[in-house]
Amino acid sequence: MKTILIVDDDELFRTMLEAMLRKEGYQVLTASNGTEAQARLESISPDLIMTDILMPEGDGIELITALNRQQRGIPIVAMSGGRRSISLEFNLESAALMGVKATLPKPFTRENLRQVLADALQG
Repeated sequence: MKTILIVDDDELFRTMLEAMLRKEGYQVLTASNGTEAQARLESISPDLIMTDILMPEGDGIELITALNRQQRGIPIVAMSGGRRSISLEFNLESAALMGVKATLPKPFTRENLRQVLADALQG
């Protein structure tokens, strides 16, 4: 069973995504921000990380940067719904330039999620 770490500051979204992933047969771990995720990654090694981009206390870009420096090789899916002053396209393009495996604009469908997971976890 593959393990996925969800990193998102929105508790309702995190809980919904966790339920969706469990229904798809994944083991799921969660963190509410990039700082918490980095602490959790000291003792776990998930098969995939799904991270929001805009979060307080360690955003997704900081997490992606730290993981790139550590060369852990864990595939990352960057998610974003954007904010008033920053578009989700800008956030996801920034993450793509940093080498994430896939990007996923919020909101997304179960089928979008399945496709992104299949692409990110292959190989």
